[in-house]
Amino acid sequence: MKLVFATNNAHKLSEVRQILGDSYDVVSLADIGCTTDIPETAPTLEGNALQKARYVKEHFGLDCFADDTGLEVDALNGAPGVFTARYAETEGWGRGHDTTANVDCLLHNLENKSDRKARFRTVIALIYNGEEHLFEGIVEGAITNSRQGTDGFGYDPVFHPDGCDGTFAEMGPDAKNAISHRGRAIRLLAEFLNKKA
Repeated sequence: MKLVFATNNAHKLSEVRQILGDSYDVVSLADIGCTTDIPETAPTLEGNALQKARYVKEHFGLDCFADDTGLEVDALNGAPGVFTARYAETEGWGRGHDTTANVDCLLHNLENKSDRKARFRTVIALIYNGEEHLFEGIVEGAITNSRQGTDGFGYDPVFHPDGCDGTFAEMGPDAKNAISHRGRAIRLLAEFLNKKA
């Protein structure tokens, strides 16, 4: 089954392809000739995911899925949330999607805070046969005091999932995908598609 994943993020694309396996031919926005930076202006993860999926359906006529992921930190009242990818910019620390600045900003804002509980939440919006569906994956954890590990991307070096020995960046991709927020949401998507196939 061919599926359009509304992303040009190589890390996300690789993770999703690995989780879904050979049963699905997952193609990116670039693969379908979409070079637009699709807006993500909704106030929720669900809204942003739907916004991206609807854009592809409207402009290319293809069934597709899109995701939005947020890191929600309790001591920061749920921030960075929908601004996860551009947190540093919203806090005046940098411009655009700057991963290093995002992590630096997060660690700075958590200095002297004892409550470091956090969760990653991924919402996937699927448009399939004219219907819209949402799937959610959540993983609870905590933010470390400093970067640990070299694998993964984004906030992986500072996110320590509950019940694990290290951060996402200290796990291999298979171990991370087995428990990650995106992995959980993608598996729900796959279960749904397998029932429809």
